[in-house]
Amino acid sequence: QVHLVESGGGLVQTGGSLRLSCAASGRTFSRYAVAWVRQVPGKERELVAAASSRGSIYYADSVKGRFTIARDNANDRVYLQMNRLQPDDTAVYYCATSNSPYYEVSPAQYPYWGQGTQVTVSS
Repeated sequence: QVHLVESGGGLVQTGGSLRLSCAASGRTFSRYAVAWVRQVPGKERELVAAASSRGSIYYADSVKGRFTIARDNANDRVYLQMNRLQPDDTAVYYCATSNSPYYEVSPAQYPYWGQGTQVTVSS
């Protein structure tokens, strides 16, 4: 059974940084794509970053140049470094993984999700 646990969320001021971490277990993590998805109540989920098993990376335009996704396959972890945070980045952030080695940009293509971690950026 695939299990994902996020950590690292919190409250930060505009312009600050946070690093989210996701620990995976239950299968060979390195074989599958991973993604970070965020959701604000009342809005659709937004995939902000994804990485294939081979290291190809995608960023949503809203975070490009500010966020960095990184895989640590040796330790079954994925990170999201978030810099220059803005109030619009406030959301619950989820780690997700798929059944494919290739990333997809639709959150619906990821069947496995963590419980989420809250990120709040104050103005």
